[in-house]
Amino acid sequence: MNQEIRMTVEETIRGVLSDHGRLAIPVESLTDETDLFGAGMTSHASVNVMLALEDAFDFEFPEKMLKKSTFESIDAIRSAVAEMAGG
Repeated sequence: MNQEIRMTVEETIRGVLSDHGRLAIPVESLTDETDLFGAGMTSHASVNVMLALEDAFDFEFPEKMLKKSTFESIDAIRSAVAEMAGG
């Protein structure tokens, strides 16, 4: 992923987390490796995040990606999005 696309993807992910993650801390304070569940995201909120990501990126996560580890950090989400985008 080139740097410009990577930044757009990250901005989108952070926006989705801000709108749907129900985090206990501001999204701006998260690092790419911060445990989102440790930051207050519930399993219910993670489903909302997943659905919002599917809308934002116009794809559907396959069943094999529907696990906690896919949504545990911004880095993990970015990796899943990159995989869905084909690289």
